[in-house]
Amino acid sequence: MKKTKMQLLAMSCLAAITFSGTNLNVIASSKVTSVLPSAGISYALSSEQVSLSDIQEEVVVTDDSSEANSSTAVVESAKTITDTISISDSVKDTILKDIVEATGANIEGEESSEEVVIDEEAVDEETADDETESFKNLVIAQVNDYVNVRDNPSEDEGEIIGKLYDDSVGTFIEEVDGWYKIKSGSVEGYVKAEYCVTGDDAVALAQEVGTRIATVTTTTLKVRSGPSTDDEVLGLVPIEDELIVVEELDGWVKVSIEEGEGYVSLDYVTLSTEFVEAESKEEEEARLAKEAAEREAAYEAQKNSSSKSSSSSSDSYTSASSYTTQTSSIGSAVAQFALQFVGNPYVYGGSSLTNGTDCSGFVMSVYSNFGVSLPHSSGADRSVGSAVDGLANAQAGDIVCYSGHVGIYIGNGQIVHASTAATGIKVSDASYRTVLAVRRIF
Repeated sequence: MKKTKMQLLAMSCLAAITFSGTNLNVIASSKVTSVLPSAGISYALSSEQVSLSDIQEEVVVTDDSSEANSSTAVVESAKTITDTISISDSVKDTILKDIVEATGANIEGEESSEEVVIDEEAVDEETADDETESFKNLVIAQVNDYVNVRDNPSEDEGEIIGKLYDDSVGTFIEEVDGWYKIKSGSVEGYVKAEYCVTGDDAVALAQEVGTRIATVTTTTLKVRSGPSTDDEVLGLVPIEDELIVVEELDGWVKVSIEEGEGYVSLDYVTLSTEFVEAESKEEEEARLAKEAAEREAAYEAQKNSSSKSSSSSSDSYTSASSYTTQTSSIGSAVAQFALQFVGNPYVYGGSSLTNGTDCSGFVMSVYSNFGVSLPHSSGADRSVGSAVDGLANAQAGDIVCYSGHVGIYIGNGQIVHASTAATGIKVSDASYRTVLAVRRIF
């Protein structure tokens, strides 16, 4: 019976030093001498260590005549183990720390006592460095108009498969005898190296020809006067609109909108750098055919149209056909038709030419009267029709795109546009803000 009691006491002592919540079998020790990254973790014994199995053997006494001695042994052993228990948490923390340092392992079920601090500024700098490094792989055309992209690195044997326009960008693949093989848009081929830059020269140039864009990811984004939610709201921008980034701050970006420069939270936009890419021969042919078809369809729509009212108002206005003649361009007709709405109100999200519209709704509704369907988005308008090389080459009826805004060119360096709630639809100098793109429908 005494023997059984002593065995139970020894087993209780053993259980006392077992770490709950872990999968580690630990030998009590004052020092960890090795940690092996294997399926199980082993600890080697130092000269001062006591094996648990040895303790168990010491407290199990088989000689009944040594009862007094055995009782003393149990008490002393229990005292030793009790002392170990009092520092068990410290021992466990030390062991787990050694495991992490030696193996890099994650100890499941254990929470780190040290707070992990992420240096967001360092992360941002690293991301910027990565992007800058990627610019070295760009090939940027530096010509008056465009450089041909050929299927072989030879002017004699290489067939033209596309065009890389001035300041347009491709990705470098390899260099072959004075030619760069590039991938740009849907085009993969060779351009003469003398008409392009790459490597370190492309890094600085990429900052100039690339456009830093903030694309809105929320239904209605508030643009504020300062980088804080406490600052006043300057204007509203719809989802998927693209804004030009003026400056990048911690958690905010400074952007340009019709009401001026303001700030938006990075939580509601995605940032990217946009470049113009090559146009394949097939894409150019398809674009030209589409433009011709749209001009013909618009002309027919004008001939058959009559005076009508706005879809949301009983107020009538002069039909598009009244401005269309065989001797004038359809673009001029678009401009003249749009001018009759000057003075009508600006309404965010609206598309009524008489009761109220926003900038992209104005352009969309004007063109719908000429049989052309356009998106209700100033950002998306930057991709419609065909590109015009700068404001200097704009013609009446062209769409002039800004950061978060769009208008219709009317000639003489001016646009008509739905400006702000304070001014409504009005005429302004086309160069009053930085022009991002000029697009031609007709």
